[in-house]
Amino acid sequence: MTLPNTKPAAANDDPFLWLEDRTSEQALDWVHRQNAVTIGELQGDPAYQASFETALDLMTAEDNIAVGAAIAGHVYNFWQDKTNALGLWRRTTVASYKSEKPVWETILDFDQLAAKEGIKWVFSGASRLYPDFSRCLLSMSPDGGDANEMREFDIESRSFIEGGFRAPASKSGFGWLDKDTVIVSAAFEDSEKTESGYPRVIKFWKRGTRLEEATPVFEAQKQDLAVGAGVEFDGDRRYLFLARTLNFFASHMFLRLPSGENRRLPLPEDTTDTAVFRDQFVFGVRSPWTAPDGTTCKPDGLYSLDLAHWVETGVIGRVETLLEPAYRVSISGLARTQDRLFISLMDNVRGKVLVGERKAGAWSLKPVALPDNGTVGISHAEHFGSSVSFSFTDFLTPSSIIWSDDDGETLETVKSQPARFDAGPLISEQFEARSKDGTMIPYFVVRRRDQKRPVPTLLYGYGGFEVPLLPGYAGVRGRLWLEKGNAYVQACIRGGGEFGPAWHQAALKGNRQNGFDDFAAVARDVVERGIATASSLGIQGGSNGGLLTGVSLTQHPELFGAVIIEVPLLDMLRYTQLPPGASWMAEYGDPSLPEDAKWLSAYSPYQHVEEGIAYPPVLLTTSTADDRVHPGHARKMAARLQEAGHARTLFFEETEGGHGGRGDRRPQAAQTAMKYVFLQRALSATA
Repeated sequence: MTLPNTKPAAANDDPFLWLEDRTSEQALDWVHRQNAVTIGELQGDPAYQASFETALDLMTAEDNIAVGAAIAGHVYNFWQDKTNALGLWRRTTVASYKSEKPVWETILDFDQLAAKEGIKWVFSGASRLYPDFSRCLLSMSPDGGDANEMREFDIESRSFIEGGFRAPASKSGFGWLDKDTVIVSAAFEDSEKTESGYPRVIKFWKRGTRLEEATPVFEAQKQDLAVGAGVEFDGDRRYLFLARTLNFFASHMFLRLPSGENRRLPLPEDTTDTAVFRDQFVFGVRSPWTAPDGTTCKPDGLYSLDLAHWVETGVIGRVETLLEPAYRVSISGLARTQDRLFISLMDNVRGKVLVGERKAGAWSLKPVALPDNGTVGISHAEHFGSSVSFSFTDFLTPSSIIWSDDDGETLETVKSQPARFDAGPLISEQFEARSKDGTMIPYFVVRRRDQKRPVPTLLYGYGGFEVPLLPGYAGVRGRLWLEKGNAYVQACIRGGGEFGPAWHQAALKGNRQNGFDDFAAVARDVVERGIATASSLGIQGGSNGGLLTGVSLTQHPELFGAVIIEVPLLDMLRYTQLPPGASWMAEYGDPSLPEDAKWLSAYSPYQHVEEGIAYPPVLLTTSTADDRVHPGHARKMAARLQEAGHARTLFFEETEGGHGGRGDRRPQAAQTAMKYVFLQRALSATA
């Protein structure tokens, strides 16, 4: 059945607004009581301890692949294991990296730093100074959230620079202009922030001066999403790009000229997939655009213009076609070495990589000889060298790293993760389900080859922000779910990026229901194929995927036997009031506008919780430190479900780790184990 479209509760008629206060005593008391119930229920299960130990062992295994990027003869990697809970930033030589047992040098031990300073710092990356790459601006989060502190660090001496550049935790960004000047995308004071809480002002910060004295050189509007800046090197040329990001899918790009002029590149707002290579500015578009020379640029294609000519003359000149669009082929990323441009593609949700050269004023493309029928990605490309590496995986094949020192000509598999589960009895298949409007929605199924009857099945989805869901090996899922005879399903619903911009736009704003209908169609198709019954089918999704599973719960409770809702958006009538929710209005719409509020009200899960409905068991999870999707969404949804009499609602809130659960692996392993215990308990009795 489908629930009637009842009128949702008004956004301002909300008895649980107090749960939006992230750290109030009242809200945290509620969180602690909820956590105690959930821990007692799930960690008290006889299967929990072994599941936790398995998850932690796999997350921290010493034979996990050390994924790294080569810079100036070294491969850099961030590593966590049981001994190094917060992790090591380390490096080794390229030759050593490719050996069976690399010899690593520790650059910074974050567990030692935490012990010294009393803060559990989480490494967030480093911007290195050209051309020797030893000095860097190191970013680290005090709680795993998106706000980071920045400190200048010297790799050779393994130390922070006394009196060097340093900035307090914020959502600001930092990069080098030169050895004595830092480009700051500032978000310290309210006046420097957009409405979403991201940087609004770009400044130049000179060594020896205070951060407050940095010189503003570029500003965006308050209602914009953010600004950003970065230096691009192309041979002997150096370009400083400034970006005014209007929303997730639109931006204005500027080049800062030696004169101090910020000149806007004359490209459409929805330009995507950009790169600078051999004096060419490479770009794609999300919607058709006719260039000044008459060239028609289409979504899922790649095009280029002569950047050096434009800088000199201000004229865009000839636009060349680098890659023609093709049916169900989409671009997933660009990367460059010194002499080659690499294009990562998805062809019907399977990966491939093309390599481009530019000689005598013309482009040439050829495929890189990588394995077929899996997920292929570009792990790194050495901008000032010729090394490049690729990752390969699928649902049943452990991840591997394929390395080249000669721009992809000669390939060598240098790292392979050991098998984490017995894949011999399993099969991976791709099916399609017909959605409500007739669109065919692809999805993957991993299950036992000899399956004869419905089994407990986990259906996972996302469907937003042009993000694709691709096949990938997951040892924890294999051990804790598939080896028990259960099945796993991954849905490629509209709103995601599996088939380029059009696939995303088909579930944008007022079309959002299409993605929800797609997910329901996959659920029905899984049942019709006999893989699961409705009561043995569980669903899981995080962030935007948490919105998906929240809507699925309230619109189609009859289709599922268990629902996991992770770090979710759920109150879509107030999401813009919970920072940085305003940044997503290009995706969902603006609830302050009557037209947008109408479609948001039609599906917003929080307002559609009802009494007397037979909801399946629900587990909601979030993090107090999540500064991307506010924990108030999950808190309020759990409270409303429980108030409406749905006793099979569990809630768990981690106190650190941010939106992506970064930092110590132990709480991540505990939460993972609880989720699989929850699913097994809810779905096994009904399979």
